Formats: sequence, C-alpha cells, structure tokens
Amino acid sequence: MVDVDWSQLNHLQLGRYAEYLVAMEFTRSGLGVFRSEVDDRGIDLAVRNDHGDFFEIQVKSVFKSSYVFFQKDKFPISKRLYAAVVRFAAGTDPIVWLIPSLVWETPKAPFSSRDFKAGKAKPEWGLSLAKKHWPVLDEFRFDRCLPRLSSKMGRV
Repeated sequence: MVDVDWSQLNHLQLGRYAEYLVAMEFTRSGLGVFRSEVDDRGIDLAVRNDHGDFFEIQVKSVFKSSYVFFQKDKFPISKRLYAAVVRFAAGTDPIVWLIPSLVWETPKAPFSSRDFKAGKAKPEWGLSLAKKHWPVLDEFRFDRCLPRLSSKMGRV
C-alpha cells in the first residue's frame, strides 16, 4: 500500500481493520480462523493449526499512541493466548506483531505489568511501541512468529 491515510478511519474502524488483517494473514498461512461473535471475553479470534491445536488471539490496534494494554482479567497468561498488535502509521503499511502472553510472566521493557490503586483502573499488561523498543519487538514480527506457531502449537 502506498500513501495510506489511516486518519480517515475512526478508532473502531481501525480496530476492525486490524482484526480482519490478522484473520486474513492467518488464513493466508493455511490456518483455520474462527471469529468471536461476541467480544465479552477479550478474545477476537481462535486459530487452529494442522495439528488440531487451537490458540486464542486478542487483537489490538494503535495509531496515534505508542502504548497498548490488555486488562489482566481478560488476558490471563497462557501458552495458548497471544496478542496480535497492529500499528498503523500515516502513509505506510501496518506493522503486525504476534506476542505470546507468556512474555508478561516476567515483564521487562517494552513489556510491563501495572496494578493500580483501587478504583483508578483495572490491572493491565502493557506494551510500549516506542521506536527505541522495535529491536526487541523484531522477534515478534508476525511473519517471524507465525511459522513457529503453525508447526509447534500445543507442543511448546
């Protein structure tokens, strides 16, 4: 894509675009993709590989921010739970990362754990997408993680 103006889309449209983009990338790789009809548990997609293993995907999109978070009560750490994070930037194709929830077991930059004082906000797992963290995030680029998941899911 060239000269893409993501600012023409509102927050909900960007989120939906991100979900479809991630679903299509899984589909293009030959994985079975199942969409959630009701997003009440934070799971946007279930994906099945050729071994019959399922894993859950929570998709997040970001455009004008460099921080994304996952509420801990809807993103419990599990070897079968992944975050698909889609970063939109003006005039460029989206960048997609596929991050296992297990990285938050012992979070270190750019990953964080936040437990707020009562009533301020719900506890969350955080991710800084500041450019200085991109070298760390490089190992989680969608195209790099997908082959490992396709062949090893359920055998980790």
